[in-house]
Amino acid sequence: MSLTASSQCFTQKRTLSSLLSGRVAKKQRQEDAQQLQKAAVQLLNQHQNLPNLLLEVGNPKPCNVMDKETMGRKESVSDSPTPHIGGSLLVSELRHQAAELGVPVAVLSVRMVLDRVQQLTSSTLEGEKKHALLNTTQRRQLCALLHSTQQLLSLGAFCSRLFWQEYWRDQEQVHLEVVYHLHVLNIITLESILESERAVCSWLGAELRAVCGGTGSAEEEEEEEEEREVRHKVLTLVVMVLVKAGFRETQDPAAQDRDPGPAAQDRNLPQLCSSLLDQQLCWVLDASGRQHRDTAAELWVQLFDATLCGDSVSPDALRRFFTHTLTHTLTYRPRLTVSDAVSMQSGWSFSCSSRLLTTLFQKLAVIFRVDELLSHLQQVLETQEVNWQHVLCFLSTLLVFNPDTQSSLQELLSKLLKSAFEGYNLESMITAFLLARQGALEGPALFPSYSHWFKMSFGGANSCHSNSKKSLVFLLKFLSDLVPFDPPQYLKVHLLHPPYVAVKHRSLLKEYVSLAKTRLADLKVSLEDMGLYEDVSGAAAPVQVPQCQAGQDAEKAVSLYESTGRISATVMEASIFRRPYFLTRFLPALMTPRLLPVKADAQMRFIEALRKAEKIPPAQYSSYVQSCQQERQRQQDGGVCVQEDDDPLEVLKSQLQEFRGLVTQGDHGEVSSQLARMSHTLGVIYPGRTDTLIGQTAVKLYTDMRTPPELHVKVVNLVLRSFCQCLLDASRLHPPNRQSPWASQFVSTLLGHSQLLSALLHRLWDLLANQGPLLSAAHVLGLGAFVSNLHASQSHCPLVQLCPAVLPGPVPVSEALGSALSCTTHADMLFCVRFCVAAVSYGLCRGDSQPDPRQYTPAWLCRKLLYLVPRLLPEARDDLPVRGADAGRPGMCVEGLWPEGQEQGQWSSLTDDSAPWRTSVRALWSHAAFRLTLQLPQCQVSFSEWLATELRVQRSEDALSDPDRQEYHQWACMQRYLPCPVEQGGCGGDQRRLCSDILNAILDLHTCSLQSPPATGTCLPDLLCTLQEVVYEMELTGQSQGAKVQTGHFLLDVLSQKCPLTPAPQPISSQLSLQQTVHVWNRVLLSLPAVMLVTVRTEAGRTTLDCQALIDHVNLYQRQVCSPAGLLPYHLTAHLLKGVLGASMRCKHPSREVNQAWSQISLLCPLFLVSAVRWWGRLRVVLECVWRGLSDGDHLPEQLQLLQTCCLWAPRLEKGVATVPTGPPLLLAATLHSAWTGRGQSIQTSVDWLCEVKERQVLVYLLYLCVTDLLTTLLQPQEVKGHQKGAELCPHILSLLVPSSDWLLLFKSPGPDQGLYQSVAMVTSDEHTRLMPLAFYSLVLQLSPEDQDRTGRTPGFLQSAVLCYVSLLNLFLDGSTPRPIADLSTDQMDLSQILGSAQSFLLRSLSVGSAPFLSSSQLTQLEALCSELDPAVAGALSAHLSQEMDFL
Repeated sequence: MSLTASSQCFTQKRTLSSLLSGRVAKKQRQEDAQQLQKAAVQLLNQHQNLPNLLLEVGNPKPCNVMDKETMGRKESVSDSPTPHIGGSLLVSELRHQAAELGVPVAVLSVRMVLDRVQQLTSSTLEGEKKHALLNTTQRRQLCALLHSTQQLLSLGAFCSRLFWQEYWRDQEQVHLEVVYHLHVLNIITLESILESERAVCSWLGAELRAVCGGTGSAEEEEEEEEEREVRHKVLTLVVMVLVKAGFRETQDPAAQDRDPGPAAQDRNLPQLCSSLLDQQLCWVLDASGRQHRDTAAELWVQLFDATLCGDSVSPDALRRFFTHTLTHTLTYRPRLTVSDAVSMQSGWSFSCSSRLLTTLFQKLAVIFRVDELLSHLQQVLETQEVNWQHVLCFLSTLLVFNPDTQSSLQELLSKLLKSAFEGYNLESMITAFLLARQGALEGPALFPSYSHWFKMSFGGANSCHSNSKKSLVFLLKFLSDLVPFDPPQYLKVHLLHPPYVAVKHRSLLKEYVSLAKTRLADLKVSLEDMGLYEDVSGAAAPVQVPQCQAGQDAEKAVSLYESTGRISATVMEASIFRRPYFLTRFLPALMTPRLLPVKADAQMRFIEALRKAEKIPPAQYSSYVQSCQQERQRQQDGGVCVQEDDDPLEVLKSQLQEFRGLVTQGDHGEVSSQLARMSHTLGVIYPGRTDTLIGQTAVKLYTDMRTPPELHVKVVNLVLRSFCQCLLDASRLHPPNRQSPWASQFVSTLLGHSQLLSALLHRLWDLLANQGPLLSAAHVLGLGAFVSNLHASQSHCPLVQLCPAVLPGPVPVSEALGSALSCTTHADMLFCVRFCVAAVSYGLCRGDSQPDPRQYTPAWLCRKLLYLVPRLLPEARDDLPVRGADAGRPGMCVEGLWPEGQEQGQWSSLTDDSAPWRTSVRALWSHAAFRLTLQLPQCQVSFSEWLATELRVQRSEDALSDPDRQEYHQWACMQRYLPCPVEQGGCGGDQRRLCSDILNAILDLHTCSLQSPPATGTCLPDLLCTLQEVVYEMELTGQSQGAKVQTGHFLLDVLSQKCPLTPAPQPISSQLSLQQTVHVWNRVLLSLPAVMLVTVRTEAGRTTLDCQALIDHVNLYQRQVCSPAGLLPYHLTAHLLKGVLGASMRCKHPSREVNQAWSQISLLCPLFLVSAVRWWGRLRVVLECVWRGLSDGDHLPEQLQLLQTCCLWAPRLEKGVATVPTGPPLLLAATLHSAWTGRGQSIQTSVDWLCEVKERQVLVYLLYLCVTDLLTTLLQPQEVKGHQKGAELCPHILSLLVPSSDWLLLFKSPGPDQGLYQSVAMVTSDEHTRLMPLAFYSLVLQLSPEDQDRTGRTPGFLQSAVLCYVSLLNLFLDGSTPRPIADLSTDQMDLSQILGSAQSFLLRSLSVGSAPFLSSSQLTQLEALCSELDPAVAGALSAHLSQEMDFL
């Protein structure tokens, strides 16, 4: 290494470290390394350049301050990396030279490092201004130098404290970024620097301000970004150190006194840091008072962030720092007095305050709750002198940024007023008033107005000042002291809403009123000129001319009258207490002469109401009427362009013709003038205020054909025809993106007339829905452009409510018109494509010159095209736009629709009737702007939307043939939507989701209440075929996978999600909806494989059937909709049974699994069992054929053979066959019931025989089935014929069961109380179960008197009878009983007489002796139930209870 080598040579050649490390890698022995080191030292002795060597042996990688790992990380000496051989060589050389010079090594190393630091940080040009930060080159070299210094420090060859002493000698050369790097590398910390010299604080403050406001020397963009990040890191580190040291938790003073050593310095450090932060805060606060913007102070304020310090500063220290800063800000330079604050407060609102100050308050308030901040504010106000401007600005900032401030502030004001009047504390009083007024300055959305607060605080008899005369004097004295300083708006509040004063103290109030009025007179402010509805919140506002204020009052009063139908109290009060203003200001503004409409409007009705209330002087009213007549005569004499003898339609036609010529000329001013004249003419045809805010209401659009007035039809046709002609004329010269905004102005003019808009919407609906295929290409293009402009003006348009409701709720106008475009037939599809292509083409081209390119393109147009184009053009299916990452990105560039020079050809293709529509569609489909638009989320067509539209297509009039439609459905379902992600409207590759969506769409098609079901011949069979294919594929896949896939349960989940059931009784509408949904579901279910409803499980090597899902489905849904109740349809019963048989074939022992499954079904699903018995005559042949085909000719499983045996036993029982099959009692009862009701065979002898052999459970179940028939005859009289036999058998069965109380369990509430007969509740619907009390008395009242007496002696009968009677009363009260039958064709009892007969029977039963088998507690409970519903029954129960108590 040469002595003359420049400092930059080391960056171009291999470094000494790399050379030495390479040599060491080649020679592995230790003695070779020592020899090499010795040779290197000799070489350095001959060619030494220590400053360059310091840079070479530093960090091999140049320091990059942008590295986020170095931020906030301090490397201690012990944690520093082990010095490599270069560091050792450097120390050896330093020791060698130190020995020659006779100085310590640390002194020499400090001198060398200091010289190098000063050389790196000095300005490159003489006289150049010192920069706040280093440039990139200086920073890189400094980092390398300090890394070398860190190694010297770790080897004991460097003294940090000596380095700082020498560096600090020349303060002008000390650089803050150097200090930052020294701190980060843990060479010397900022805390020790602050403790070393007091002058460091003033230097650090100046440096911080320079860094905040200085600009670096970097010129490249990446260097500027680096400088901003370095500035942020330096400032953040300094703030973190200052906050951590200045606001750490203080030690115990006694402990500090016992340890006076280093603790004394530790006590000084917090003071120094806090003082330095206060200096910076003062600099910020001074900057906030200046008019110009101070970016340096704003940068410092941004550091007040709770997240910047991270874990280095404790939350408590941060809270102490923020609290100290907030206190310092509120008390900074308290130069303004209270009187100054009162007079100047109007200019201290949030909007008028310094943005720098409000930002500071916002930052400080983040980590505190509102109540904490207001409590601290109250404490500061009570203990210190404050800067009122800062205090009130702080309160406004809280109100604006924290919604909870209003309630907390109101609580604080209440406390202040209470404190003020309890101790007559003037400071609390003035504080409350200033805070309330400040809150009112921010508007009623954030805090109530000052007038409202003043009325609520002092306007009532319960106010704080109303309890004594002393309190009243205190308040009035305070208000009087404020008068010289109060702005006039507050004085008006005090006069118009004076505080409550008792009658005996009125004189005290009069003194204040006189003083306040005198002050207003001195200010030349008239209280009489104050408006009725003038805002007196206290905010500084421009002075209103009295006439303007009166006009606003008149408009407000008319508006209130129109909404309420009554004269407002404010007007009535003004007519009495402010009569001069009312007569001289308000009434003249209200009764300004005008042309009165034929039909009285709100203003005329309001004036008439005032006249009837005798609030208008007769002479003034007569003058008003005469002036209105003169105004009408003046206008008839030629004051306006449209005279009474002119035909408004002809005038409008002439004006539209002139407008057409002006559009082609492109004169914007003339176009606007002509539109104004047209608006006046339309106002004559459609009377009504043109300035009505129609956007706040909804226009009703009646989709049924209603005949509008002939004049309105002609006007609307004329307007639409003129718009189409103007569009064609203008498009022949220029495409839409180079036309003037005449179209949007034209539409905006029409929107100013609400009646015209309604007529336009009805006409557009008729054209789009009924006459679309008849329209020419020019008309289609014109209507599309008109709808696009309506969409662009939708912010000024009202919402549209379709009648009858096709869409849920009011929708924007363009979306409402979009629902008129049907896609059910070939002709409708072609027109819809033509219209959408024209509208989208116009919208994209028109929006090309707008800030938002899609302003004129409704999303529903794109969705229509995205549905129709792939359907009608097969080649477009492989060219669908893929939703990309750039879709919908703000500011995404959308090119013009047509390139330069090709506009005319494209427009001519849209307006030419002979041009094929496919040409226009292909041109638009391939355009980049349109394809980017189709990628937007709002333009996507989800699978559910596609299904809903496809299911309404009529197959007989479809554009596709049956094979083409099948191919299209396969493509749409399997290729488009199945692999499409769920968030983009697809199925995400899930076949179950695909099937669920199809099933949901089918259910919605027949059950949706917003749209009428489509006519027959829809695409439902095609989509059912697709559903069958997918389900069969899933079924085969599950079978191939060892029966582990549960295929059918997800379809059952669709029904449960569609119709969630609740325990509470459902209203009639919900019951009908459930019936309709389940019936549609059953039709779909019968078209799907039956085995999918039965799960095949494999556990521990055994394959079994799981019918739980099937059982739950029948019990929850099928049971509720059976008609008649308690009986599944034959087709559904057969389908489910075939599913059980088919699923068993996957098991090793099919017959055994069927037996187990049917045993489970018989126990848990009695409805299925009863239905199978009822249809067994038809089911047996079908099931035997199915089973023989599946099992190679085997017989039916045992459980099904038992079913056959029982069905054969029932009819044989009448012939004397006495053997009872070993089957469940419900099965035996169901076979008897089926034989009696289904086959017409008599079973009375069989019933008697069962009674003899004591088959009581069979008789009880048989009674329940017959009671079900009885209820069916009551609920469905049309089915009496089929169930009359079962109803007739009920009394006979009951007479046989009377000695036993088992039959009473049938009429208890479903649950454990029913004992062995809990399963009967699962046979019929919940509606039948609720009507069991009605069946109880219908049955008991049919018994003979002897049987009724026997029944009354049955244990537990009276308790059941009372409970059923209470339930029967509730049924009648709720209206849940069946309607009375007008024409009884049977001998059954009239329902209208059952309740009275039941009461008589119950009272008779209670009157016969004492109530047997009833305890006193039971009697008491029953009496409580009947006390409110039927006092007579309650009295009878009470009498029995008294008898029992007497007996006891």
